[in-house]
Amino acid sequence: MGERNRQAIENEPMIPTAYLSTPDSYRAMPDDELVVRVNRRKRDLGARAIILAHHYQRRAVVALGDYQGDSYALCKLGAQSAAEYIIFCGVHFMAESAVILSRPEQKVFLPNPLAGCPMADMAPIDSVLGAWDELKQLLPSTATVPIAYMNSAADLKAFCGANNGLICTSSNADKAFAWGFERGEKLFFFPDEHLGRNTANKLGIARDQIYVWNSNERAQNRDSEAVKRARVIVWKGYCHVHSVFRAEHVRQMRDLHPGIKIVVHPECTEDVVALADSVGSTNHIVNYVSQQPAGSTIAIGTELNLIDRLAHQYTDRKILELAGQTCAMCVNMYRTTLADLAYTLDNVDTLKPMSVPAEIAANARVALERMLAVGG
Repeated sequence: MGERNRQAIENEPMIPTAYLSTPDSYRAMPDDELVVRVNRRKRDLGARAIILAHHYQRRAVVALGDYQGDSYALCKLGAQSAAEYIIFCGVHFMAESAVILSRPEQKVFLPNPLAGCPMADMAPIDSVLGAWDELKQLLPSTATVPIAYMNSAADLKAFCGANNGLICTSSNADKAFAWGFERGEKLFFFPDEHLGRNTANKLGIARDQIYVWNSNERAQNRDSEAVKRARVIVWKGYCHVHSVFRAEHVRQMRDLHPGIKIVVHPECTEDVVALADSVGSTNHIVNYVSQQPAGSTIAIGTELNLIDRLAHQYTDRKILELAGQTCAMCVNMYRTTLADLAYTLDNVDTLKPMSVPAEIAANARVALERMLAVGG
């Protein structure tokens, strides 16, 4: 990676730098007043501002967004827009990615700077750099290609860019893996074990050629022969929402609702994925539900706010949360409130926008551009 790159990554604090929390005066406003305030401010700003709302945001926030979608699609929309101000209603890594892809004159704001991603945090850059050094010692003559999921911090994306790797989304992970195998013997995928394993399974990679890298394990205790045998090394990380779903939930739904269709996200465990009727990204899930006929019963294995919104949108279909009453909700997505959005819009001219150090942004952009070339 280069000592300069390493020091830049290790020395830069990758923490929210947007601004302090929303004032109590905004939090005290009733929702209807906040909606009026947001709409008025949107009219005032016109094309200067764009509001991007991730699929997992609460319904009231999504309703005020100019666009809704998954993280990468929204980042592209922001960068391609004429807007000076990009307000990203999502979590920290999404706003970082929007900064990386944005033009110099654009400013990106995260309405709630405390909205993070526990899965992204499971692959801190110092641990990844340590693992990379250990891999080079174990496999000194083996070409290993790093691949980071879009749901990762900017410094991890930069690591991939600096080490001949790339980024992937949940919809093009198989193409990213194929790209990697054209350039190396092994793939090192992070931070989500389940997306990595499900993608390897989809490509027919043998079970004993998939190795789960536990960064908490001591090097001397690692099964070096298993690492050498593996074609895909996946980081031991997970999404706490999608890990809620179990194979028994699928079987129970089929028992209770004969003819039910089940669609899940590939961050779910491999046994859940194997039993589902369809597997794909948040956009895939939205499209799958839209294509089912009236009267259908559909159980969805993903974040609760998206399921709730789809149930309200398609009232002629019975839409259920796959795990029943477990409340598979991303609390970080839920952090963003109408008050946060209103405060951000009212103060875009004075608030400090999100930022990513220039060298990290440059290397991360390289990895993202490689993903663009892969397509999907």
